[in-house]
Amino acid sequence: MSGLLRLVPGAALLSAPAAAGNGPLDLTHSGVGLFALAIFALAYALVMAEEYLKLRKSKPVLVAAGIIWIAIGLVYTGHSELVQAGFRHNLLEYAELMLFLLVAMTYVNAMEDRLLFAVLRVRLVQAGFSLRTLFWLTGFLAFFISPVVDNLTTALLMCSVVLNVANGERRFINLACINIVVAANAGGAFSPFGDITTLMVWQAGKVPFQQFLLLFIPALLNFLVPATLMSLMVPRLVPAMPDEMVVPRRGAVVIVLLFVFTIVTAVACHHFLGLPPVLGMMMGLGYLQFFSFYLRKTQPVTLARARALYERTGDEARLLRLGSVVPFDVFNKIAKAEWDTLLFFYGVVMCVGGLGFMGYLALASHFLYDGGDPTLANVAIGLLSALIDNIPVMFAVLSMEPQMSTGQWLLVTLTTGVGGSLLSVGSAAGVALMGQARGMYTFVGHLKWLPAILLGYMVGIGAHLWLNSALF
Repeated sequence: MSGLLRLVPGAALLSAPAAAGNGPLDLTHSGVGLFALAIFALAYALVMAEEYLKLRKSKPVLVAAGIIWIAIGLVYTGHSELVQAGFRHNLLEYAELMLFLLVAMTYVNAMEDRLLFAVLRVRLVQAGFSLRTLFWLTGFLAFFISPVVDNLTTALLMCSVVLNVANGERRFINLACINIVVAANAGGAFSPFGDITTLMVWQAGKVPFQQFLLLFIPALLNFLVPATLMSLMVPRLVPAMPDEMVVPRRGAVVIVLLFVFTIVTAVACHHFLGLPPVLGMMMGLGYLQFFSFYLRKTQPVTLARARALYERTGDEARLLRLGSVVPFDVFNKIAKAEWDTLLFFYGVVMCVGGLGFMGYLALASHFLYDGGDPTLANVAIGLLSALIDNIPVMFAVLSMEPQMSTGQWLLVTLTTGVGGSLLSVGSAAGVALMGQARGMYTFVGHLKWLPAILLGYMVGIGAHLWLNSALF
């Protein structure tokens, strides 16, 4: 038996064979357990300092996950069956979510490649809206697009619109970016496809697909309350519009329809057959691959037809259509997925899983939920997600497996989804926009509106407790 095992207090220490028969050892008060906690805390400190260190967030958690599980393995030297089962359990959970996200990211990259988002941006920019109208429009679009795409991509798209029309208006850009972050995070909270945390809750079987829609009004209020207060500070100025023309590339509309059909397939597999949603998503990737094959095979004929039409008419619009006939390779879109996010997700899942194997999640669950008010615990967890990424927070809650009603699971889904809006560093959308609108959307600029965002947070929670009281 490893020398690390001697770090566990002797009175509470079972032998490794006994532990293998009766379940994992409680290492929460051992030197090994405290060492693992310190490693995770150090790794997460590096993650939170990503913007300043320019160190991708996946690197520290990948190393931390390896160290934590190696430490566990040393404790169970010679009796590793339990450790192997624990590790593989967490790995399977990650694999299902990773493949699901990979397909979703591939479809988003395919739509971006077909210039769908560029077309939307140009049409918004050239519509001649005032800054106040644009403030509301980008907010509502962020709220309604993020449930289908994801909150990060939606926030980046809307921010590009704001930057294109603002002409350096710093106050407007800061307010619009805050509004976009709040709206995108709120919109992602009432759909399993809007955020990784909602996807985790759905795939864990805690909330049926259709019941996420019960969070629509609470999430909408979470967005509308701070948006209404901030809009009072936005001028009605109508900015000058740049002249730009973008045509969607061939296959754009079909890819959107295939994405919708993929979502339907995933939901149907889970709802009617009880199969993991990832099965439907991977099947949807097959749809996209077949369509990629079709585009590639028919490209020469389509290109020749478009060229003949342009030469016959001389129409510049035909020339743009000619330029829209470009190759499409689905594997290039897979390669452009957010691999740093996917690897970060692996590191977080394995780190939290390792700490749970040591007994820390059971300890946290006892502190938060046993004998206490789960509503207060779930509200506090949402506030915590403003400081710590909501992915490890939600994975920890799911790993604790507290006995909660559907209403409470919806509550913690809501709070972890929108709690990150309280600070600019509390969500991936906020961090990304600070980089995209560097110097104009800042941590301090976001912090000034914390009371308004917190008011929206509490109003949203109150609306859920009132409207969905039958689920508690």
